[in-house]
Amino acid sequence: MNINIYGSTGFIGRKTLKLIDNNLPNLKINLLCAKSNIKLLKKQILKYKPNYAFLYEHENLPYFKSKIGNTKILNLDELKNYLSTSKSDLSLLAVSGYKSLYYLESIIKNTDNLGIVSKEAIVSAGHIFKKKKFFNKTNIFPIDSEHFSLFDFFNKSNKRKNIKNVILTASGGPFYKKKFSSLSNIKFSQAIKHPKWKMGYKNSIDSATLVNKCLELIEAHYLFDIPYHKMEILIHPQAIVHSMVEFDNYVTNFNLFKNDMSIPILNFLLCSKIKSKNRIGKLYSRDFKTLNFHKVKNDIFPIYKFFNSLDKENPRNLIKFNIGNEFAVNLFKKQMIKYTDIYKIIRKVTSLNLYSSVNTIKDIIDYHEEIESKIHKLKIHNL
Repeated sequence: MNINIYGSTGFIGRKTLKLIDNNLPNLKINLLCAKSNIKLLKKQILKYKPNYAFLYEHENLPYFKSKIGNTKILNLDELKNYLSTSKSDLSLLAVSGYKSLYYLESIIKNTDNLGIVSKEAIVSAGHIFKKKKFFNKTNIFPIDSEHFSLFDFFNKSNKRKNIKNVILTASGGPFYKKKFSSLSNIKFSQAIKHPKWKMGYKNSIDSATLVNKCLELIEAHYLFDIPYHKMEILIHPQAIVHSMVEFDNYVTNFNLFKNDMSIPILNFLLCSKIKSKNRIGKLYSRDFKTLNFHKVKNDIFPIYKFFNSLDKENPRNLIKFNIGNEFAVNLFKKQMIKYTDIYKIIRKVTSLNLYSSVNTIKDIIDYHEEIESKIHKLKIHNL
């Protein structure tokens, strides 16, 4: 059995490789793909000896040999050819941002089981995947904790009918007790200090603003065909209950597990049918002493009110929401805007009047680039 990892040098990619080391040493690493971290990718190649490796920022390729040991370093055309002519047992897509759309359709066709962490791709193109039934052509395994909890529940219980409401929980991030208006001087280093999860910087920022959960509502809509009016968010600081499914008969199922990304990742890896050596993430009685749930307050998370006001049946609004956030988070990381400006930029970008077609993957990529071009021309970050 083999696995391709797209985003091997990121947080999820590194965690996945560590889990394979400790639990599934017989799972063969076939392909490692990274964006720009040459040094770490080279270390991973030397350690795991994959058949292939790929570096997205191809201008750095001259620093790489065409081979490292027996590993062939692919360029973009060679990667596309590999995806179109081969088949993998498992693929993990852990690439942040919409640019994973460049490869997603090919990856889906290439693999039997796709573990997906790249929510931005589903947010932007979910309407196409749903229409063309892309997710019926391979086994899609969502790895975000909330979607994994729903995926696991629906698969084991087969309860899809008579659902009244689905709740996704949010820890609230580091500022869930503070009014949004008081956060203008928050630093990047403060915003990425998530109280419960260890994540990459973008997911950490998105968690602090609650954008992460808005994107996850979109993802849940596309993955599980749940209407938006049947979904909501609750703040749950303990981050043990990841979702709840309420039925018409007044029964609500809580889907819970330890707040550790190792659990959904390892469950995905076990699609390989190779037995795990170790148990991870056990919950103890002390973990259940206090479980609190709170309604989302608009003066703490104004983005949620704005998100609920969007016409979500128009995929352009979701794409603009996604792009505006990605653009704003990068500006905040570069210290070019204040933390509270993230919300303002999302609103501005979402209000842009751009009506281009979004009926194909290429359309969506072009739409992204069109919006980004307009953002730069308008200097939208000069608030």
